[in-house]
Amino acid sequence: MSAATDTGSAPHTPVLLRPLLAAVAPVTGRWLDGTFGAGGYTRGLLDAGADQVVAVDRDPLAFEMAQPWAGDYGDKIVMQRGVFSRMDEYARDLDGIVLDLGVSSMQLDLAERGFSFMRDGPLDMRMSQDGPSAADLVNDAEEETLANILFQYGEERASRRIAKAIVRARQDAPITTTLALAGLVEGCLPRSKPGQSHPATRSFQALRIAVNNEYGELFEGLMAAERALKPGGQLAVVTFHSVEDRMVKRFLTARAGTGGNANRYAPEIQVEAPRFRVEKRKAIGPDAQELEENPRSRSAKLRVAVRTDAPSGSVDAKSIGMPMVKGLSI
Repeated sequence: MSAATDTGSAPHTPVLLRPLLAAVAPVTGRWLDGTFGAGGYTRGLLDAGADQVVAVDRDPLAFEMAQPWAGDYGDKIVMQRGVFSRMDEYARDLDGIVLDLGVSSMQLDLAERGFSFMRDGPLDMRMSQDGPSAADLVNDAEEETLANILFQYGEERASRRIAKAIVRARQDAPITTTLALAGLVEGCLPRSKPGQSHPATRSFQALRIAVNNEYGELFEGLMAAERALKPGGQLAVVTFHSVEDRMVKRFLTARAGTGGNANRYAPEIQVEAPRFRVEKRKAIGPDAQELEENPRSRSAKLRVAVRTDAPSGSVDAKSIGMPMVKGLSI
């Protein structure tokens, strides 16, 4: 989630860049930026000493915006349109991988992309700009499926009330704009108090996650990172809400941990060779300077792990707390 949109020659700094670069220092070799966005992490890695960065993004706008400045780095930037869940198809034996999860500011700030409840635009929310949109989901999904999406992906307590209101409203006319949906959600919830987030925040987050299969992408992306990193390679993931952070934390714990046992006198049982080493178990958050510079960083958390030389394997999505919605087919 970049700090701001800039279509000129200097994309703004993304959140937690300073602590991220400090945590993975020294930056050397070949890296992959799985969420290129406005290019802040890619530039930061290259300026810090990376030999090359493979820049991955599913949004074609990201690469259009990079044209004014990307040429300054020559072949040190390799642009790859695609999803980071397939990163091991784009590059292997990497020295490091960075994932900055969530919607970018360049998407939020463009009303026509349909991500923001603060600007009127088509109810779209597609990062890749293709496939079913949020409007398709809102107007076609069953009431129970909508309620489950809002609850599982947005942790919205009033999910059933909001889903019922959506189904009732779409019987009169399709819901096609962001402000129309935001107004519906607001009508189902108490007025927010000063300092609280907008009433539609959780619902818009949930729909965006569903439209872009963000949790599925994250799970598959973590597994792909395990395959793509060389021994000693570093994985750095920045999350913006509790479900994402919980998935990353549980994945790294599972891939770094050994099996304990109920009897403290018995020898510890090694279940599997650890695939990652986690040196700091507590997530890194924004400092006071960053919070002042970029209020959007307030919920950001950074986790870093180092790849071991153990062969890559597999893990069950449910074991790392990946939410799943029955009936969702988008």
